[in-house]
Amino acid sequence: MDSQEVLNMENGEVKGMSNKDGPHLIRNAHTMSSSSLRKRSDPMLLPKVRCRILRQFLSNLQEVILGTKLCLLFPAIPLAVLAKCYQFGRPWIFALSLMGLTPLAERVSFLTEQIAYFTGPTVGGLLNATCGNATELIIALFALHQKKILVLKYSLLGSILSNLLLVLGTSLLCGGLANLKKEQLYDRKQSDVNSLLLLLGLICHVLPLMFKYAAASTDTFTAISTLQFSRASSILMLTTYLAYLIFQLKTHRQIFESQEGTRIDNHWVNLKTVDQLSYPQEAEDGDDEKALIGFWSAFSWLVGMTVIIALLSEYVVGTIEAASDSWGVSVSFISIILLPIVGNAAEHAGSIIFAFKNKLDISLGVALGSATQISMFVVPLCVIVAWIMGVNMDLDFSLLETGSLTFAIIITAFTLQDGTSHYMKGVVLSLCYVVIAACFFVHKNPSVHESTTDSLRVVKSATGILTA
Repeated sequence: MDSQEVLNMENGEVKGMSNKDGPHLIRNAHTMSSSSLRKRSDPMLLPKVRCRILRQFLSNLQEVILGTKLCLLFPAIPLAVLAKCYQFGRPWIFALSLMGLTPLAERVSFLTEQIAYFTGPTVGGLLNATCGNATELIIALFALHQKKILVLKYSLLGSILSNLLLVLGTSLLCGGLANLKKEQLYDRKQSDVNSLLLLLGLICHVLPLMFKYAAASTDTFTAISTLQFSRASSILMLTTYLAYLIFQLKTHRQIFESQEGTRIDNHWVNLKTVDQLSYPQEAEDGDDEKALIGFWSAFSWLVGMTVIIALLSEYVVGTIEAASDSWGVSVSFISIILLPIVGNAAEHAGSIIFAFKNKLDISLGVALGSATQISMFVVPLCVIVAWIMGVNMDLDFSLLETGSLTFAIIITAFTLQDGTSHYMKGVVLSLCYVVIAACFFVHKNPSVHESTTDSLRVVKSATGILTA
């Protein structure tokens, strides 16, 4: 009995079910990007065991653990746990935890895609939108629980900067060098929508900063007013993101579906359709996509890996200051530069691979989609959760951080305004990221605990004055 028969038995399906009758999925940029790092597992590795439950478990284990090119990094997970249990150096715990998060982030994307085969494109799209940046969200929530507001803000800011400048820049650079004799084109509709949302999120970050410098009252009243304004803005940002999901998954889904196209006589032509007309047999084989594991298996694996991500995220947040002291670099540099690079390495690599293949729409969807989700969903969600927990977090990311975000969004918007690409655009975006990284490398921020304590003291004193 092979793995497909095990899958059919798990979901109560008929053995002779054809692939076309089985669950299917409309794939977007995120799922296609993560799939570039997957490898087809060899069915010969599945032992000839008679126990159906054991055979099903081994089949799922083979697909989930061995079905990625990043499987060599999985041993870092037990090593991080052992380092924590046996009180190894805290910088070692931090480094091993970061390495362990890299394959887990890619596997979460794989498992949400498997679940989406059975739930349909709408629910699957919601799952992908929610879990697309699960690692960043979990790290942010643990930082919020430990009241490390600076680490939370730095990590989320770093994710946005990394997607806009590093991922997009290296994708355009590699794609331009690999296709020097071809004109690289992409559909501007998706990038325009994401650019508008990023600009809206930027306004919500800039206004609290401007309000702090423009207010003529005392610092205590300024702090409480900034906090109230940030909470109101976060509610509006979450509402906007909900409207964006409806726009993406229902009313204008065709804009965000992954397409490989070119422009002929000022008309966008889908190359997938051309390939189906020219090579019908190859197109039929390429579209033969089906779920690799069953629904409940994928759900169980997703819960288990989410728990492991939570454990490693707790290790990362708890040891980041020790790693900063040991390595001689600031917490801001580790949080803004190192965390996003390592945590999103799988997604970044997938974006570059598709750029090499001259599929810029997928690369743009990955970079801009992730940045939009962090800016319009994860950041305001953390503000609301902090409000519920009684922790004071606002949208003021300080002058240097907000200025870096402003320049990144504006430069990216200018880069994508004409619908064409070449390697020089990638060079500019990549160098912008290097300049920002160098800035935070030499910038020595105050202690995370001291900054958080001072912020809480200001807000508490403001509350006391208003109560009196």
